Amino acid sequence: MATRHGLVRDLLCLPDSSPFAKLLDSCLRSRSARETRRVHARILNSQFSKEIFIQNRLIDVYGKCDCLDDARKVFDRMPQRNTFTWNSIITVLTKSGFLDEAARLFGSMPDPDQCSWNSMVSGFAQHDRFEESLEYFVKMHKENFFLNEYSFGSALSACAGLMDLDIGIQVHAMVSKSRYSTDVFMGSALIDMYSKCGSVACSQEVFSGMTERNLVTWNSLITCYEQNGPASEALEVFVRMMNSGLEPDEVTLASVVSACASLCALKEGLQIHARVVKNNKFSDDIVLGNALVDMYAKCSRVSEARRVFDRMPVRNVVSETSMVSGYARAASIKAARFMFWKMKQRNVVSWNALIAGYTQNGENEEALRLFLFLKRESIWPTHYTFGNLLSACANLADLQLGLQAHAHILKQGFRFQSGAESDVFVGNSLIDMYMKCGSVEDGSRVFKKMMERDCVSWNAIIVGFAQNGYGEEALEIFRKMLACAEKPDNVTMIGVLCACSHAGLVEEGRRYFSSMTKNHSLIPEKDHYSCMVDLLGRAGCLNEARNLIETMPMNPDAVVWGSLLAACKVHGEIEMGKHAAEKLLEIEPRNSGPYVLLSNMYAEVGRWGDVVRVRKVMRQQGVIKQPGCSWIEVERKVSVFLVKDKRHPHKNQIYSVLKMLTEEMKLIGYISDANDFEVYDEQSKSELRSWMDAAMG
Repeated sequence: MATRHGLVRDLLCLPDSSPFAKLLDSCLRSRSARETRRVHARILNSQFSKEIFIQNRLIDVYGKCDCLDDARKVFDRMPQRNTFTWNSIITVLTKSGFLDEAARLFGSMPDPDQCSWNSMVSGFAQHDRFEESLEYFVKMHKENFFLNEYSFGSALSACAGLMDLDIGIQVHAMVSKSRYSTDVFMGSALIDMYSKCGSVACSQEVFSGMTERNLVTWNSLITCYEQNGPASEALEVFVRMMNSGLEPDEVTLASVVSACASLCALKEGLQIHARVVKNNKFSDDIVLGNALVDMYAKCSRVSEARRVFDRMPVRNVVSETSMVSGYARAASIKAARFMFWKMKQRNVVSWNALIAGYTQNGENEEALRLFLFLKRESIWPTHYTFGNLLSACANLADLQLGLQAHAHILKQGFRFQSGAESDVFVGNSLIDMYMKCGSVEDGSRVFKKMMERDCVSWNAIIVGFAQNGYGEEALEIFRKMLACAEKPDNVTMIGVLCACSHAGLVEEGRRYFSSMTKNHSLIPEKDHYSCMVDLLGRAGCLNEARNLIETMPMNPDAVVWGSLLAACKVHGEIEMGKHAAEKLLEIEPRNSGPYVLLSNMYAEVGRWGDVVRVRKVMRQQGVIKQPGCSWIEVERKVSVFLVKDKRHPHKNQIYSVLKMLTEEMKLIGYISDANDFEVYDEQSKSELRSWMDAAMG
């Protein structure tokens, strides 16, 4: 007891407040609010209770111990304040996110200094209020306060957050004129800003001009290439960093692993993983663990992804979502569904992963059902959600569902423009959905109303018009695309050639095919050759089509030979058709299509011996013609029909109407189409029987 009284007496007799300041430093190191309050109580009982210096320290320590109310009380009760007092409370408020209150106090501050302004610039930037951060930066400059590395760093962070390249360039110009132009910290901040603004070339230029680089500098450039592409450059920069003698940290490795995931570069990913395993200090890093799970999942190595996932000491929603995506990508949709419903916490990315998984694996109804679950859970859908939803509607060719999805999109306020969260591809998905559902006018209307368009937008409308038989309209859109200085890609040219084929524009098709290499620096692929063979075949230019196939720089596939065979069927070119069928069967020996077409071609010219021979080969090869199938939707109910189907509950009425229609068609000169193998099964039995009787007689 005497010792305690002696300590109190000693504190009361101190010559200055430095012992209290040391005690507060100790409280700060331990982050102990309780001990800070005990020291505060001692100060109140001392002769230093009104001293500005120690009260400023109290505000600072309370703030760093997350005791905002205590800090504010100290500030409010101070009879006298100086600039450090104001700076301390403003710093506490900005770091705690009370920006409006900080702004109010800053506005009433008698003499703000450089530190005061920097607190406002950095505080607003750190809490994503980037415009206001830059406003304070500009005002600070106008008030002739000295801009230091903290001012510039916060301003560049705000430019990065806004993805405002123009202002970022202006800040860079100011940095270049300052003493910090060669500062390594400033160089790293500039690389990061240009990276987040999507200017890879500027990031590389800043990096190349730096005389000194540290690990943060290298990490910034690696991340720049990983996020903006080309991802292969991220790996090359990583190799150069290693050769420079710097050791990577968890940030480096996570970025490099993500680059491997983008490239599906499994070999390099395995090498990075081996380095992680050898360096035990990275084993508990959740960001790096998540990157490894994602990398293996994207490389279709789900077992390895699961092994990494199971060994992670701590997992979060990102880890589990990566596994959902991985299972979905590997077509293990049941495992993806199980993982999803087992998650304790889900965000919209998790929902998007499973919806996308359903769509990619053809389970479109399940994708729509999960979207309804998402809405019931009050999860706010994103543009990715709607992109997958529209894809499901397009795959089902269900216009009514597509219209409902469009209504949801309008309620969300999408404007189909680029920016921080670009939603242009939602507009593209809408065009694609309407075109696949045959609603050309609606697709065209969406295209016209889009605030911004990219190459995919033009491709969607061109291909949509072409596939729906509007060849001239597709070509007109293509001409407008070129007039807008939009560069076509391989998909564009497939749509253009398809449009020429449907419209019978042979000469235009030849010209556009030739222009791919001459005007657009595009190398024709198999799909372009298929379109040209189809175009020439429809026009009866069969020899030209065959010559084109034989001069292709790659091996023709089943689609190419199938196009030629179909053209031979239309134009009655039996010998060339036989050659095309043989080539097609070399590629797909179990495909019944070539047999059927060849048999029908022989039947059309009465070569019944060849018809029998083809059918015999079919039986010997065990090839079975799959029956034709069609379906129709009436009052939201889908009815499916197979050839010779007798299962429909209204079969008698259906066949009665069909018989009546057939008889009426015959009266006006209808002749059965030899394309239908079943027609010859039914209508040519007598001819076959007669031929066989004659042959055997």
